[in-house]
Amino acid sequence: MRDAGFHVRQARLDDRDLIWPLTQQFATSFDPERPAFDSAYASLVGRPDTFMAVAELPTAGIAGYTLASSHLTLFANGPVAWVEELMVSPDWRRGGMGASLMRAAEQWAAEQGAVYLALATRRAADFYEAIGYSESATFFRKVID
Repeated sequence: MRDAGFHVRQARLDDRDLIWPLTQQFATSFDPERPAFDSAYASLVGRPDTFMAVAELPTAGIAGYTLASSHLTLFANGPVAWVEELMVSPDWRRGGMGASLMRAAEQWAAEQGAVYLALATRRAADFYEAIGYSESATFFRKVID
């Protein structure tokens, strides 16, 4: 998938060091730790129930990524997919990169037979509404110590 000079592709193991700084920028509720990131990254790349893609620029490298997963449900008559993370470097926002990463996640979710693709956001509601998402529920969480 190409758009405005960048290419969206599946993440590879060797992308790890380029995604790490984006993950650090993404997290506001947690302080990512490199050993935990490295372990999770190695486990997630290539899993059939997980989608990880990057937006790559020919001259600047990786400037965005997304991470999604699918799982079975009882209520939806099939699997659902969930976007855990979508991050685009601030220097490359508003150029279609986030929307392209989301389209790639949507295509993957459809290939998984997912009934829907969902996510939680605190700061990007306008972006998601602009690309066709609608508010559906309130998100609750409890941090487990």
